[in-house]
Amino acid sequence: METFTETLRMTLSDVASLAQVQRPVVSMWRKRSSGGPLPFPTAASHVNGVEMFDADHITAWLQATGRGNNPEARNDVAVFARLAAPPAEAPRDSRQTFDGLTSLLALKVITGQAVGGSTATDLLDAADEADPDDVFLYAELEGLGSALPGLAGFADRLADSAFSAPAAFEKLLAHRFKEGLREQSDTALTDDALRLVGATAMELASTLDGRLLFVDSTPGGSDVMQSIVEQFGESRPITFLTADHHGSASRLARRRLAVHGTDSSPVKIDAKGAFAVSGPAVHVAQYPAPGDPSLNTGGILLGIENIVLQMDDSQRAVVIAPARVLCDALAGDAGNLRSDLLRSGRVRAIVRLQSGLLRAKPREPQALWVLGPSFAEVPIADRWTMVADLSTTPLTTAVSQDLISDVVASMGSRATIRAHSFRFARLVQTRVLLAGKGALVSVPAIKSTTAARGAEAALRVEELVRLLSAEAAHPPALPNVQPAATAAGIPSATVQELITAGTIKYLKGIRLEETDMNREAGSRILGREELMDPHNHLPRFITLLDFAAKYPGGRLTEPGDVVFCTSPRPAAVVDAEGGAVVVFPARILRIHPGDPGGLVPDVVAADINARPAADKTWRNWRLRRTPDRQRRPLAAVLAQVQHEQDAARERLRQLEELATLITDGVAGGSLTLTDPISHAAPTEGTA
Repeated sequence: METFTETLRMTLSDVASLAQVQRPVVSMWRKRSSGGPLPFPTAASHVNGVEMFDADHITAWLQATGRGNNPEARNDVAVFARLAAPPAEAPRDSRQTFDGLTSLLALKVITGQAVGGSTATDLLDAADEADPDDVFLYAELEGLGSALPGLAGFADRLADSAFSAPAAFEKLLAHRFKEGLREQSDTALTDDALRLVGATAMELASTLDGRLLFVDSTPGGSDVMQSIVEQFGESRPITFLTADHHGSASRLARRRLAVHGTDSSPVKIDAKGAFAVSGPAVHVAQYPAPGDPSLNTGGILLGIENIVLQMDDSQRAVVIAPARVLCDALAGDAGNLRSDLLRSGRVRAIVRLQSGLLRAKPREPQALWVLGPSFAEVPIADRWTMVADLSTTPLTTAVSQDLISDVVASMGSRATIRAHSFRFARLVQTRVLLAGKGALVSVPAIKSTTAARGAEAALRVEELVRLLSAEAAHPPALPNVQPAATAAGIPSATVQELITAGTIKYLKGIRLEETDMNREAGSRILGREELMDPHNHLPRFITLLDFAAKYPGGRLTEPGDVVFCTSPRPAAVVDAEGGAVVVFPARILRIHPGDPGGLVPDVVAADINARPAADKTWRNWRLRRTPDRQRRPLAAVLAQVQHEQDAARERLRQLEELATLITDGVAGGSLTLTDPISHAAPTEGTA
């Protein structure tokens, strides 16, 4: 009869994880040891073409050879191995095994006893006592049938390997990507994001009276609650309310809370998603949730609406969802629904976060909504919301702490807000948010210092013009400026908004073969090299005949095109001449000549060059726009300043060349200085 230890199997990837090395290292071990005295163990079986190795043979080989970086490999092996079905049985479904193991770990915590060595009948009796209404584990254990006792023994070993049943549960869940748990892996947030949401919820809860009560009404949501348990579970008693959904994701969430020994109970959700919670509480929600990973924009906003409708001023909420839903431009019915939520007055803070926080979609930025008291006594026209843009700011510990401080301050009255020194957030009138058609985090602040900034800038411009004119033999025709009486500018807009409006056109660069480029003549080439160092690069060219023959789909730039790239940092130049070939990864933004929408090429380039190095989301870049009556004068002045800059650079290059020729010539003996100063008569007394 096959023993228990012989049923543990591992793939080569599992071996690498156990040994704490990269996957190719295991293949190298296997190859190099094949002819030696301690060859790598042979595969015990194959499952769907994948080699499976005996776990005990692997740990014995690691111990004998001293390979790997985990001296506790023998004790840790159960965490990385999997239980194989006996030869007489068909291979087990990985999802069924996962559900069974997590249920057994939860049962182990509830009963306080080992589950291995018990009969299937005893285990089911214990499960029925622990879960009489079958809301989180009984059905999973009953579905294992005759495999239940064997899996129970493995659950005990798994808990011993991880040092506790809760730790074993979390390690199983950490393998959600490779185990094919799509609803879990598709919605998994990074640790930084979970810590931010959990710490924000906890800080908000600490400002309320009474017990610490957290509510998650989403189907299957548990990651945020687990983050709260990990960060604060040992410091104060915490109570959780979870949705009473019946799907597998919700059952898993309840098992997770049970295995960590938390105080939890269900909250009833009706067919329309409505629910009710009384008294002080903090709602936490991630959308889409594991129980509904394909939830669309409208569904996300309806879920938030259900939270808002049952809130009173003693409750708070922290919601994390895609930025395209919570703060980017939104039209149609979804846009109207979001506007209604803003009108409720409960949206106290809107924070756009960086990309990379959703593991399955690292390029999709996330956003936070923080909900709180509506301040019904404040007229609708005077209500405010805090907005912050952290789309290019990594969530370090210091950043998270300062952001949480800003968010907590946003819950207060206007006097409280004015007394707080905000690092990231800005105060914006809610009516301005509702009136704007663009992204919510980019609207102008309530207070403007345009006049003060204009006066300071005008004085500095006058001073610079005076200095430049005094030092030049032929003073340039530089501008006269004066402070603007009022802020009469056009609101900025994102690149995507301008593309959608037809104001600018986006053109991709092409790929050229290196052999087609030269350093002598032809059409200029603009690529990453030219953008990174526009004034000191060696020029590159391609002949028009080669370009037309080999790249028939390629196009040349037009005068005024803005050529840009995003890597290694955002950079842009204006091609004033046109007729250049743009090479990928460089790209083109072409302003519509008949409808520029207030865009000036040099201003567009300046805005791109000012972006943080980590900001690669070029469609979300905001570009400043200039009123029509100022656009042409601005373009003319910038052209004049550019001419003066080019002349200054040329003079600097000439001076550098002069210094080099004199230095090399005199020091090398090929030149002799004949300056009269060098032949002056010696001073008296030195002859």
